[in-house]
Amino acid sequence: MVDAIILAGGENSKNLNRYTSQPYEAMIDIAGKPMVEFVAEALASSSLISRIFIAGPALELAKCNFPEKAVIVAGGQTIMETISLGVKALGHENLTLVVTADIPLLTPGAVEDFLTQCASVHADLYYPIVTRGDHERRFPGNKRTYVRLKEGIFTGGNIFLVNPKIVPHCMQVAERIIANRKNPFKLCCLLGWTFVVQFIFGTLKLNQVEKRVGDILGIKGAVIRSQYAELGIDVDKPSDLELVRSCFT
Repeated sequence: MVDAIILAGGENSKNLNRYTSQPYEAMIDIAGKPMVEFVAEALASSSLISRIFIAGPALELAKCNFPEKAVIVAGGQTIMETISLGVKALGHENLTLVVTADIPLLTPGAVEDFLTQCASVHADLYYPIVTRGDHERRFPGNKRTYVRLKEGIFTGGNIFLVNPKIVPHCMQVAERIIANRKNPFKLCCLLGWTFVVQFIFGTLKLNQVEKRVGDILGIKGAVIRSQYAELGIDVDKPSDLELVRSCFT
């Protein structure tokens, strides 16, 4: 079993301000409750999750109805700061699952499939990807950010498994990667111009990206292919909010 950290400190985006008055994404109403509650419930229902740390605005999160195994932790100003505060609360350096608060369609099955696959690979950081085909079969018409690689077209998930020991020395580079996570071209620029050329021509391979990111961060990374499209549905624009709400009606 592993502990989990939910990143719940993200402020509501300009894209969603017209649709909700909540200042934090985690607190946006989905079917009568804050969407972070759905994420916490999915984790708590998984047989592979032990404790759940919810990092973000403590006063707001205290109003939520979380599972008994959940602990609220004050978040930071950035995603990486919030991750660092969550990691400090763990009290250990074992592999830990990190999950964003804006994926209310997350299921225990998706969590368990990801963690089970991770268990067969030795790495410091595990990141899931979903094929465009799997995503569009599950959520036809939903717009995602895709990357074309030699093996196919993929979108990223919004959970990852991490060795807490790597967090301190990865802070600066990780912030840049996170800031450009919705822009595949800029991500390739961070990797180097050889990657940009290969990306443009669709010849870039998964194992090349995996190795290069690991080299930049000074860690060993592993890309995990998941069939669970729910991992990629993060609520960051009106169409996502409408889709998620429709799934609970």
